[in-house]
Amino acid sequence: MKKQLITLMIFAAAFTLLGCNKNVSNAKNGNNDLSLSNTSSAALSTANMNSETDNQKAPAFTLQDVNGKKISLSDYKGKVVIVDFWATWCPPCRRSIPDLIDLQKKYKNKIAVIGISVDMDTRSDVAPFVKKNKINYKVLYATPEVVQAYGNIDAIPTSFIIDQHGNIVTQHVGLTPKETYINEINKLLKKS
Repeated sequence: MKKQLITLMIFAAAFTLLGCNKNVSNAKNGNNDLSLSNTSSAALSTANMNSETDNQKAPAFTLQDVNGKKISLSDYKGKVVIVDFWATWCPPCRRSIPDLIDLQKKYKNKIAVIGISVDMDTRSDVAPFVKKNKINYKVLYATPEVVQAYGNIDAIPTSFIIDQHGNIVTQHVGLTPKETYINEINKLLKKS
């Protein structure tokens, strides 16, 4: 009994920290259907929680938001941008939302948080979820092309920090502490 409890606690901790795993095999294989599973499991293959990138350009995108408006990454040129891939059914994603709301409030016009929902089967849940949770940043619907352009997202939440020049500075897989975002944002704002 004790072993089972310890195993369950380890699984729960890994799930909370590492995020939700999803099946994006169709996007990886070039199929235009992005198949997402509503079942969540620990993404144990994503042990690298924070990886510095080689300051590559962030892939451009224009996506539809929950209100039907087209939003482009280029709309936020000159700002630090947090692009967060998430889903309504993912517990770690839901836990990160209040932090992202706070960051958008704290930094107002200096940064932009963009949530990219990978909800496919549950897409109709996204707009009510945004309203209910009073999300104050743009929430867009993912396409297979965007998922593929950002490295075939294997686990959510996955976030990218993009500097004022459009370069990806950092990628985070799994639940990321707000303090980590604050430190990275402050470094980038001091550089500008």
